[in-house]
Amino acid sequence: MAPNNSSSGGLTRLLTFIGILIGVFTPIVYLIERNLESISVFKTDELHDVALRGIKEHGNDTAKIVEYIVNELHENHPSHVNPRWNDRDEWVFNNAGGAMGGMYIIHASITEYLIIFGTAVGTEGHTGRHTADDYFHILTGEQWAYVPGEFKPEIYPAGSMHHLHRGTVKQYKMPEGCFALEYARGWIPPMLFFGFADGIFSTLDIPTMYRTVVLTGREMIGNLLIGKI
Repeated sequence: MAPNNSSSGGLTRLLTFIGILIGVFTPIVYLIERNLESISVFKTDELHDVALRGIKEHGNDTAKIVEYIVNELHENHPSHVNPRWNDRDEWVFNNAGGAMGGMYIIHASITEYLIIFGTAVGTEGHTGRHTADDYFHILTGEQWAYVPGEFKPEIYPAGSMHHLHRGTVKQYKMPEGCFALEYARGWIPPMLFFGFADGIFSTLDIPTMYRTVVLTGREMIGNLLIGKI
């Protein structure tokens, strides 16, 4: 049987297109990786400092701590911070890795996200294995973490920072009344698959997933339009 020239030609064009994409994006990815620190809006020391000052100023009053943090960050980075922390429509449930809590997006772009995440009733789950470093600044309550082979938990009280290195994974628990300022730096879009998996295959909470897409897309596209990747 003679070969199907149309099919082979289509496959060749597809492979050529994929090769071009790889050739174009590989150096871009490399350059961004090499310069993540310099192109980032937020610095890890800055975030830890403002979290500590918010805790010192307002103790266990989570709402006041969040207000303090968001107001200062918005003052320092007005084009990159969503200041509407006290708008209920800005808060959504987040189900990921078996854990569930409330989330408010302060910033989202291709290489960074900054959120408030927490729960008044407690939760636990899988951290996920991510393409970004994750910095969890505990504002109120405690976070516990566990890795296989250990026999005691890692305990992170208010004022501490839990750094989950890119590509690593842990079990974690947030007992009742734990809220955190969570910052991720790296490649954010691949993390969204983890963020939506529970909604697609477990909770089937379509309205929450839709609202999350709207809020995330608004922030990411808004930042792209002003040149922030």
